Amino acid sequence: MTSPHHDRLLESITAHAAHVGVIGLGYVGLPLAIAVARSGFSVTGFDIDPAKIVALDEGRSYVEAVTDDALGREAAARRFRSTTEFAGLGLCDVIVICVPTPLTKHRDPDLSFVEKTSHAIAKTLRPGQLIVLESTTYPGTTDGVVRAILEETGLKSGADFFLGFSPEREDPGNRAFETASIPKVVAGDGALAAALMERFYGAVVASVVPVSSNATAEAVKLTENIFRAVNIALVNELKVVYDAMGIDIWEVIEAAKTKPFGYMPFYPGPGLGGHCIPIDPFYLTWKSREYELPTRFIELAGEINSAMPRHVVGRLAEALDRRQGKALSRSSVLIIGLAYKKNVPDIRESPSLRLIELIEERGGKASFHDPHVDEIPSTREYPSLKGRRSVAFDEDTIRRFDAVLVATDHDAVDYAALVRWAPLIIDTRNVFARRGHSADHILKA
Repeated sequence: MTSPHHDRLLESITAHAAHVGVIGLGYVGLPLAIAVARSGFSVTGFDIDPAKIVALDEGRSYVEAVTDDALGREAAARRFRSTTEFAGLGLCDVIVICVPTPLTKHRDPDLSFVEKTSHAIAKTLRPGQLIVLESTTYPGTTDGVVRAILEETGLKSGADFFLGFSPEREDPGNRAFETASIPKVVAGDGALAAALMERFYGAVVASVVPVSSNATAEAVKLTENIFRAVNIALVNELKVVYDAMGIDIWEVIEAAKTKPFGYMPFYPGPGLGGHCIPIDPFYLTWKSREYELPTRFIELAGEINSAMPRHVVGRLAEALDRRQGKALSRSSVLIIGLAYKKNVPDIRESPSLRLIELIEERGGKASFHDPHVDEIPSTREYPSLKGRRSVAFDEDTIRRFDAVLVATDHDAVDYAALVRWAPLIIDTRNVFARRGHSADHILKA
């Protein structure tokens, strides 16, 4: 079976003559757009946030994975432009959706961004377009939700337009990999769409990994992140158990990882952050209810990881009481690191925000210092924290706090100075031991 629309689009992609649109210019979409442009395609990036478009027009990247120089090169070569005008989607031969897929407050999937974007595409949908979803979601979303919206136009997937799914695999702050060097899982709604997916992504990334269906590709992404969530929950639970026994979980992990087979190290922390691990597993949990199947491991892992901020604050309160004879309700605490991950400015789902909330719920005062985050932006979960600014990192400032809680181990922090200046340190990342600092007032949590 063939289609003239398919054949023309395949030829256009092969010749790098296809015009590509990327919707959602965030941590996934912008690196992808620049990688596609660098491979020789003409790319238009679409976003609803005018501030992003202004920054990009001025040559300023707000995503660490894309440098200003890389952005400038593609813009100067006229291979990349950005806009808030979605009417231009009709001019694109390939459209890639990279929009958020958060959870509701009840931990149900929030597909509103995917649905709104699909309706926007439908307004200008024409024969001969390839539509790709990269946003993480539950199996069945691409074929069930996106296809249904697009087919309301009267055009049919696999005959008029073509539909595929390829899960994003961005890792903010990891300089060892970039979009073009990470293997890309691809799938399509039917053989023709699958062939277009392989040809398009094969022109952009080093290698593609075809799978049999869009639902399988969607499941691949969930599996990757569920694997991490469950294993992190395991070491978080072991941390609590071993601590009660007087055993250092970090020493245990360092010794265990010397085994050259059958073990992979995961590390505990103050909670999970980022878009992927705290959120994605619950997309499968939600979908599994349709089949009346429990997801015990996933839900238990979520409970353990979600409990970590409260465990850390409990350890903080205990240390303040025992070491300084002071209640948390009368204490001021400095949190080092607002970002969810070291050396990046990304605060999505950061446990530091929850730590601030818990400390203040117990009557304490919480501030933060982060060399990568100057100010807390607007967040759906913590609107009251908006506008708080990172405090200065100097001796006078540090000594004013009753305790310092290290939540994110950024390299740009002077930990030796913290040892000298802070009266009490709660270390959730083992950063002091790793850097050779030991003192009685440093406690692990």
